[in-house]
Amino acid sequence: MTTTATTSEDLFPTRLTTPSDFIARTQPTVWGSADDGPFSASELEAHEKRGFTITDDFISADDVALYSSELDRLAADSSLKGDPRLITERTTGAVRSVFEVEKLSSVLSALARSPKVLDRARQIVGSEVYLHQTRINYMPSFTGTGFYWHSDFETWHAEDGMPIPRSVSLSIALTDNYPFNGGLMVMPGSHRTFVPSVGETPDNNHEQSLQAQEAGVPSHAAITALADKYGIDQFTGDAGSALWFDSNIMHGSGNNITPYARSNVFMVFNSVENALVEPFAASAPRPEHIANRDFTPIS
Repeated sequence: MTTTATTSEDLFPTRLTTPSDFIARTQPTVWGSADDGPFSASELEAHEKRGFTITDDFISADDVALYSSELDRLAADSSLKGDPRLITERTTGAVRSVFEVEKLSSVLSALARSPKVLDRARQIVGSEVYLHQTRINYMPSFTGTGFYWHSDFETWHAEDGMPIPRSVSLSIALTDNYPFNGGLMVMPGSHRTFVPSVGETPDNNHEQSLQAQEAGVPSHAAITALADKYGIDQFTGDAGSALWFDSNIMHGSGNNITPYARSNVFMVFNSVENALVEPFAASAPRPEHIANRDFTPIS
């Protein structure tokens, strides 16, 4: 496995006062090799090229039922009312996300530490990992709102202080993902291009951005240029499928106006050698339930 030291040098300046050119990423997407984990050499090569990997039947139907019941339990937990970890829809007040689920659910904590998850995360980032962020996401039928195009790394770099995109996200579908119920769209290969955004980060931006992201989003011109170059794919599949995707890949989702709700478990694994420093473009770090600053390797 490849190693590197954490750096506080700003290699990806963003939240600028004037538009800037795209930045070509020089760091690898896959830091490990086929000898380091379950992914084969061809799977790692494809992940390096596309920036994402879809694994069908990643968890069983029994597991889907188990984790779905945890989602339902947390959404209905009255003790979380007013808790900053619970995010609601701006217009309807329905539960949108619950953060830091590994501390709220022993079942989901065990999932993050299961070999089938942890070994793949370590293999991609090429080192021991810690949980940068976890959450469960709900997109209810008829009223679920999507997220505009963005790179997670842009936010994690600007507001959390993540030095480089040496992290990988895992999204496990707990409902069937159709092309029409707000499924995640990705631009394959766009993870090789960092798009600086324009505009300062508002104080406590997370209080608004987790409902509707406005700071740090790319311009229409930038999205058009990336789409013309890379195209757009969509994560579809049965409940139990999983999407592994690079932290810098451009992605987004539309509203769900169908009768078919969508939900997923989302976990971010960051290399312990890419630990957070001070934010690169914000006045203070986001709260730890959004951006964990305990870099102890999980096992």
